Amino acid sequence: MRNELPAVQKAYDLCREVLPRVSRFSRDYKFSLGDRVANNCLETLELLIQASYSRQKVGLLDEANMRLERLRFLLRLCRDLGSLSNKGYEHVMKTITELGNQVGG
Repeated sequence: MRNELPAVQKAYDLCREVLPRVSRFSRDYKFSLGDRVANNCLETLELLIQASYSRQKVGLLDEANMRLERLRFLLRLCRDLGSLSNKGYEHVMKTITELGNQVGG
């Protein structure tokens, strides 16, 4: 098995936390806001996997960092609309902050 960036494992953990929460969103937000949250989460993971195999990591890491920033705002909106509990929001944001520190240094 190839050595992966610690950020790849953290992004994987983030997806494991976020995707089940999105699946429980109400119908009003599941297919609009929920899909955007899930896509940003998965695309962040994909970008970090790609960066782990690339010699040109900077651009990929910058894009992953931008995805994380989008995810922060989308999740805040989810909380404000009641699709995500305060406790769930805090837990996910802690993971995003840790991942952001690894990606953005």
